[in-house]
Amino acid sequence: MKVLVTGLRGTVGRALAARLAFARHEVVGWNRDEVPIDDYWAMDRFVAHVAPDAIVNLAIASRPTGRAGEQWLVNHEWPSELAWIARQRSIKLVHASTVMVFAPTTQGPFTVESVADAPCQPDQEAGGYGYVKRMAEARVLAQNPDATVVRLGWQIGHAPGSNHMIDFFDRQMREGGRIHASAHLFPACSFLDDTADGLVRALRAPPGLYLADGNERWSLLQIARALAPAYGWVVLEADTPVRDERMSDPRLAIASIAQRLPTLLDA
Repeated sequence: MKVLVTGLRGTVGRALAARLAFARHEVVGWNRDEVPIDDYWAMDRFVAHVAPDAIVNLAIASRPTGRAGEQWLVNHEWPSELAWIARQRSIKLVHASTVMVFAPTTQGPFTVESVADAPCQPDQEAGGYGYVKRMAEARVLAQNPDATVVRLGWQIGHAPGSNHMIDFFDRQMREGGRIHASAHLFPACSFLDDTADGLVRALRAPPGLYLADGNERWSLLQIARALAPAYGWVVLEADTPVRDERMSDPRLAIASIAQRLPTLLDA
């Protein structure tokens, strides 16, 4: 397959590119400096030129340029246009979403039947990240009923330096010499390579909504303690936040985080 990937340089994008290349698929990135995302016909011409078998939309407004309305453009309008282009050209579309489409007060575990309810937050740009991603999901599926939407959780990488759980804990250690992890937060999370494998399977999956989570039952505290020996972390128990963010959906078969952290099985 030839796969056009937006957000190819991001955390998940790099992992997905490696998995696609390993499976001998051709990977093409989208350079926003060359192909503007607010010009439908430029986008359509680019997709026609690349002629991909599939598009995977991973891009988010993670590095703001200061442009007015940028978060809505990148996280909502661009996916909407991609969905329509993919529909018109009979191209498979996989759109990455997030567990943050659920309100912070809503408790999981979430299933495909759980109603996304992230509220609009007027004090945040475009109503807040979770709200925009929730709106984008609905828009993508309205524009293209044959699209596949995959909600992702917190990603676990292998080393600091990117936007994932390891980097989050590493910053705590560098700033305070210890990590405070909640015993009452059960995050939706998976290892990056396992998420990438799931996204590759999503390319062959029937259209619709999928949830990608490798955390069956463990708290952030338990996960941090399982990771700690490899990084020399000092992990202390915290009481907050209190939330269950886990997602349950066996269809993409995301590997359990315990496969890479076997000490969790004793927790």
